[in-house]
Amino acid sequence: MAALPTPSEREQTRWYFARYAAELPTAGEIVLFNRSWYNRAGVEHVMGFCSDEQYEEFLRFCPQFELSIRNEGVMLVKYWLSVSDDEQERRFEKRLEDPRKRWKFSPVDLQARARWVDYAEAKDRMFASTDSDASPWFVVEADDKRTARLNLISHLLKQVPYERMPPPAPVKLPPRQKRPYERPPRELERHVPVTYEVD
Repeated sequence: MAALPTPSEREQTRWYFARYAAELPTAGEIVLFNRSWYNRAGVEHVMGFCSDEQYEEFLRFCPQFELSIRNEGVMLVKYWLSVSDDEQERRFEKRLEDPRKRWKFSPVDLQARARWVDYAEAKDRMFASTDSDASPWFVVEADDKRTARLNLISHLLKQVPYERMPPPAPVKLPPRQKRPYERPPRELERHVPVTYEVD
């Protein structure tokens, strides 16, 4: 799982895609990006964390970057989890009501609500620039988290070619060792107090 933090001062002066390219998988590996290079087309653009020139360059170059990845034999699958306005509002309200979930509100999250339409517009422009037959976006309806996860996993598994593995060879347990041995009394051990018990 790659969930890159805010770029360092050095990373801010590098080629934008460099920090993500370093996380790409090699043969036999899988990498899931929790936050990917698409930050530039979303939060960075809407919140003013990048310049208009950087944003436009991203939209221009991103399809070429992804084509290059695919040409190197890396499978790239992009998902967008789509949540309706009503459900997003319900989740925000639930976080406000539950002190255990209130920590999930970052200043950027609060601004996301204040810039709701800006984010929708940025997403639509991002799709227009970066959705293609070679590197499509797959949209997952995600109002219900459980079914969204199951649908995404099912779809992802169908994207990956695989061969069914032969069943593992049966395992035969060796006979358990038996010889006289008297264990020390349990009272000599330091036991964790039993606070919870299974009914």
